[in-house]
Amino acid sequence: MSETSLEQRYGAPSRLRRQVLVVVSALVGAVFLAWLGWTALAHGAPDVRSEMVTYTIDGEHAATARVDVRIADDDTVATCLLRAHAEDHTVVGELSFAVTADDLGSGTTLEREVRTERLATSIELLGCTTPGQQRPQ
Repeated sequence: MSETSLEQRYGAPSRLRRQVLVVVSALVGAVFLAWLGWTALAHGAPDVRSEMVTYTIDGEHAATARVDVRIADDDTVATCLLRAHAEDHTVVGELSFAVTADDLGSGTTLEREVRTERLATSIELLGCTTPGQQRPQ
């Protein structure tokens, strides 16, 4: 079968249809690239970043965590959340604390004590948030 007989039998594809498909594909690509750029700008430089440095278990009812917190500017107030877990993975203590640039001084490491209802075996930093950054970092 030759190509002309297929075109005669099934019809030739429309040039307009092909042009519409190219234009729609280009628009979808442009929208995706715009979204990707917005996402990179909005989430690339968070207001606050935090990381657990270390922790110690101080006794049956206390544990201490050292947390590295980095705040974007001096006006930012961050809220951080620490959670202590027992051997059976239940939560035995929580501490939510605010961090400002004044709290950090010249460094970035803070030490906070978590009171526990029984012996903790680990402490987890859930992260820090700000009013403009609800996802913990």
